[in-house]
This record gives sequence, structure tokens and C-alpha cells, in this order.
Amino acid sequence: MTKRTLMNDNSLYRSWHLGGNDHNNITTEFEWTLLRFHEAFQRYCLQIGSTAGLGNLTYQELIILNVIRMQDRPKPVTIIARLLNRDDIPNIQYSLRKLTSLDLIEKDKESSSKIHNYAMTSLGREKIDRYAELREALLTTQTSSIDKVDEKMAESARLISLLTGIYDEAGRIAATYATPE
Repeated sequence: MTKRTLMNDNSLYRSWHLGGNDHNNITTEFEWTLLRFHEAFQRYCLQIGSTAGLGNLTYQELIILNVIRMQDRPKPVTIIARLLNRDDIPNIQYSLRKLTSLDLIEKDKESSSKIHNYAMTSLGREKIDRYAELREALLTTQTSSIDKVDEKMAESARLISLLTGIYDEAGRIAATYATPE
């Protein structure tokens, strides 16, 4: 039996609480694939970060550091949260304090404003540049050998972006439901 046939075989999903019909089965398989991908991605990021000299960072801190480096512009915490689709500002602020204490980023207050921006320090830039070099050497050289990878990844990114909006909306709707007593 081929992998495609296995994924579409309802008999394999009969006991799944999230299955029940073809669409639920495929949606569940997609969600589990995303979960496994996220775990692999997190392990990869942490290993590349460690090799680049950032082994003392958590996954979230490493991602925040990369976001701050995006477009080489300082960013306030609200933009960092928006770019990451996160709403846990206190946790992000905790990470920002740690990154600042490690001299990877610096906090700067806009004149005549209460808004603080976070920018890369020279040490942070050096470490993230090394991260980017390792990423290219170890990841994108491998992925570039996949047939039509750029088209596939662009299409996947569009699909996942669209689904992100749908999951966010479903979560908002679910928050309006009464909880069982």
C-alpha cells in the first residue's frame, strides 16, 4: 500500500477521536504533520543556534532574535508579537530582557514616546549572521535539490498562511462558546 493510499484509508482512522470522515481524517493528518514538523524545526533551530554560539537561548528567544534582525530595523514588542502571531506580551518581554542582558540586543526609547524599540547589537548581529551562514550551508543547499522546491514552498506558505487565519478565527469563535459545567 502506498503512502498516499494509507493517508486516505478511512479504516486507519476509525478509532481516532478527530476522524470520522475523509475531510476530518485528512485535516487530522495535516495537523499531526504540522506538529511533527514544528518539533523537527525547533530541534533544528536550537542546534543551528547552538553551533552559532547561541546555545544558551530557548527556541522562542532564538526566533525573537531572528525577528529583530529582520529588515535591519529596530522593532517594538508589539511588532515582534504581531510578526510571530503571539499575544503573550509578558513572555516576549521576558525574552527581550534576557537577550538584552546577554548583549545580543539593545533597548532604545523613541524620543517623546513611551515606546521602546529593540535592535541588534554588534555581538547579536555577528551571532545571527553565523546562524544564517549555517542555515544556508546545512539546510537550503539540501532543499534546493528538491524538484520545483521554490514553487512548492511558496504554495505551502500561502496555504498555511490562509489556514492560520482560519484557525485564529475558529479559536475566537470557540472563545465565545459557553464552557460545559
